[in-house]
Amino acid sequence: MAAQIRYDEVEVGTELPAASFPVTRATLVRYAGASGDFNPIHWNEKFATEVGLPDVIAHGMFTMAEAIRVVTDWVGDPGAVVEYGVRFTRPVVVANDGQGALIEVTGKVAVKLDGNRVRVDLTAMSAGQKVLGMSRAVVALA
Repeated sequence: MAAQIRYDEVEVGTELPAASFPVTRATLVRYAGASGDFNPIHWNEKFATEVGLPDVIAHGMFTMAEAIRVVTDWVGDPGAVVEYGVRFTRPVVVANDGQGALIEVTGKVAVKLDGNRVRVDLTAMSAGQKVLGMSRAVVALA
């Protein structure tokens, strides 16, 4: 599958469709099984609070993966992402209240690069706080 977005149709400032991703404790347990990361801060409230966290927190790599979905959904091809990096600024706190948490992600084309590539800057928020910093992806367009 190739990128469905054409380089010549994209301008700096182009906003990607925003998306929200719900996270529950069950989501975290499934992710732990898939990733092999069974750190109790991601599923055991007692342990998480004993080590100074406000509650169970989502895996950083899970948060990062949810955020890049805005880019892969926009471009139509996960293989079009040629670089991706973030800084983890705050954890996504996942309460055991049936609601869990929500990761809200927006993205914008920040720079047009050579070779039909663009850099997309992402903003990921949860509970009104930025949870990823310096979240940037380089994407190869058609």
